[in-house]
Amino acid sequence: MIVTNIYRLFAGLIFFAAMSSCGSVDSKGKYDNTEMYDIAAPKVINLPQVLDEISGITYYAKDTSVFAIIDEDGQLYKIPLKDPSVVKEWTFDKARDYEDVVLKDSTFYVLVSNGDFETLKFQGDQIITNKTEFPNASKKVNEFESLYWDDATQRMVIMCKSCEDDKKKTVTSYFHNDSTSTFDTFAVMQTAPIFQKLGMEKEKIKPSAAAINPVTKDLYIICSVNKIMIIADNKGTLKDVIKLNPKLYKQPEGICFTPTGDMIVSNERNTEGYGQLLLIKNKKKN
Repeated sequence: MIVTNIYRLFAGLIFFAAMSSCGSVDSKGKYDNTEMYDIAAPKVINLPQVLDEISGITYYAKDTSVFAIIDEDGQLYKIPLKDPSVVKEWTFDKARDYEDVVLKDSTFYVLVSNGDFETLKFQGDQIITNKTEFPNASKKVNEFESLYWDDATQRMVIMCKSCEDDKKKTVTSYFHNDSTSTFDTFAVMQTAPIFQKLGMEKEKIKPSAAAINPVTKDLYIICSVNKIMIIADNKGTLKDVIKLNPKLYKQPEGICFTPTGDMIVSNERNTEGYGQLLLIKNKKKN
């Protein structure tokens, strides 16, 4: 059964005092921007406590809201950007390690950390779910946190955060082949160009979220552990790498775009403060 709740902050004065401090945080300097985005100066929106563990996000253009999931609980949340103090919630499954969510047409796709994903469809007041298992997910030491739709190939793609075959040299992505009900390799990103761009020692690149920019068709990848944003084509060829300010991007676990190319990043609470949405406007849109 689905439980639908609307969370209103009873300590309203405290929350809205925090909200009133939100705005564009200017933390430029050594942290780069791009021609399209002031990544170092996002608008910060603090979220209610129920979203402290916010993970994946997906944009809902119909009413300018964001749907989100959180780690561990099978809950789907709707956050109105015009009033983020009011959040709607639906239960869709038991507790698992949920990492990302994508809305495609009228279906939600929710990624589990072992590579499984669930589809959610609303039918009246109910959510109908179906599950797809990643092969040998319980036997392999693989971890996934990134799910995105690739419009060019009409594929839903999952990206490794830590897969046993990648080591420090590559990051592999897979797509679900509907005709064979299997997962096939979609793209393999070489990590050497990333290290060269940053002038850093080799380490394991650990993507925590990814999404295709609808304007440029580039793939944007957030790496929370590495505190970087990678921009690539949909086959994983590197275009740019941006260092993220850890004071702003404390634990970025989700990314999505509006149809006009505005970027939204979700921040888990980490050790203090709030779960957050970071809004970065597309400077080049008309």
